[in-house]
Amino acid sequence: MPIIINLDVMMAKRKMSLTELSEKVGITMANLSILKTGKAKAVRLETLENICRILDCQPGDILEYVK
Repeated sequence: MPIIINLDVMMAKRKMSLTELSEKVGITMANLSILKTGKAKAVRLETLENICRILDCQPGDILEYVK
């Protein structure tokens, strides 16, 4: 898949666990894990917005396009 999810990198930079992020964003750990591993087929903009707000980052810090 040409879209790479760098959520684990941002979580490490912010020293935040999957459990903590899922609680703050308001989605299940299972769904966040699917997103983190790149297995998600889609992400809601509201979810992406919440993740960026919590991690204090831009969407481009999490999503990367690779040809």
